[in-house]
Amino acid sequence: MKNLVLKTVAVCVTALTLVVGMSGCGTANVTDNKAGDSKSGKITLAGSTSMEKLCEAMSESYMAANPSVTVTVEYTGSSAGIESLSQGSVDIGNASRGLKDGEKESGVVENIVAIDGIAVISNKSNTVSNLTKEQLVDIYTGKISNWKELGGNDESIVVIGREAGSGTRAAFEELLEIEDACKYAQELDSTGAVLAKTSSTPGSIGYVSLDAVDDSVISVSLDGVEASEENIKAGSYILSRPFVMATMGDISKQNDLVKSWFDYVKSDEGKEVISSVGLILPD
Repeated sequence: MKNLVLKTVAVCVTALTLVVGMSGCGTANVTDNKAGDSKSGKITLAGSTSMEKLCEAMSESYMAANPSVTVTVEYTGSSAGIESLSQGSVDIGNASRGLKDGEKESGVVENIVAIDGIAVISNKSNTVSNLTKEQLVDIYTGKISNWKELGGNDESIVVIGREAGSGTRAAFEELLEIEDACKYAQELDSTGAVLAKTSSTPGSIGYVSLDAVDDSVISVSLDGVEASEENIKAGSYILSRPFVMATMGDISKQNDLVKSWFDYVKSDEGKEVISSVGLILPD
């Protein structure tokens, strides 16, 4: 009788083990199947501070559509972002400028996701609302140092710009052909800092991403043309630059999550995000 009981218990234990094992396999299969339908994991980006508004909006929208994916973005500046990408510490390097030849030669691929205008801004006390390209160049190279030389107040011009390595600075100086020739009174490390300093400093002039401009400053026209999406698309406003989400190698060579990110950026939903933050869709 005792042997019979022991045998019965053994059979029950074996059966229970098989049930648990089959249950475990079933869960794994469901998970695998779900993995095919819903993505999970982490996507990392780093780079341009000018792209913060775009990246925050796009990340929030993407994660809402893919709740099992975490997107993290660090705002370290364009050059630093490309360097992080090259070192393999992030999936995507953000740059608010075109890639340099050396960066491309190292295998970095330029994926333009949006077009941004660079707005020239000044303190609200300034009475000069329009500058020619030549006058802007003369201000930033130190040839013009007082607003009265431009028909404004007798007030020193405080020239504000971004730090070395900033994509905004690189694009601004390249478009005006004044690389390494600027005479900055202050070099600040973010778009927000330039906006705040220009807003609070009488006589100041600065440059920021178009989508960052608010009513705390004056947006200065260039050659009689306002900084606007319409004028940038028409090619009549001279200061515009690409927003790049760079990858090591083509998008087709990235992991599935990174591919899904770019699929989303290019989707109707992604295009709506780009437009909602005041940027222009690339052709």
